[in-house]
Amino acid sequence: MKPTTIPAPELAALLARDAGLTVIDVRTPAEFAALHATPARNLPLPDVTPAALAALGHADASRPVYVICQSGKRAESACSRLTSAGFARAVVVTGGTEAWAAAGLPVVRGSGNAIGLERQVRIGAGALVVLGVLLARTVHPNFLWLSAFVGAGLVFAGVTGFCGMGLLLAKAPWNRA
Repeated sequence: MKPTTIPAPELAALLARDAGLTVIDVRTPAEFAALHATPARNLPLPDVTPAALAALGHADASRPVYVICQSGKRAESACSRLTSAGFARAVVVTGGTEAWAAAGLPVVRGSGNAIGLERQVRIGAGALVVLGVLLARTVHPNFLWLSAFVGAGLVFAGVTGFCGMGLLLAKAPWNRA
């Protein structure tokens, strides 16, 4: 089941009427530090739990919680996780931080040195494919299976929306606070 969605300008209008609404950004701390919507608080996707929300002051599962990420995919995953935990009013901000900034809504800009998680996945996958091909050519042909495995993982991620490499990279030290 697809989560409920709200466009960024509509959420901004709700926030103008009620500044106490909860908005969480589920990107990595590095991505969040580089650019985030002003009302958002960082709660990386791997850490999204009812206890973590309670620590941010949102313990009432009947109140809406608005979830934003870069473009929407991680927010959908977080909303599914929250809905399964009893938060029936978890709402995805459509288009994510990109849509928020494009609408001219207030953002906080940091250093801008962070490489986004999606880019990190592309860099990692590309490097592994090249490595597999080079090793297959110079060491042993069976190293070609490394490239095939990465390619299959990318197809799986595209079809299902689940990216194991992305989840692993999100836990890397440079993606933590």
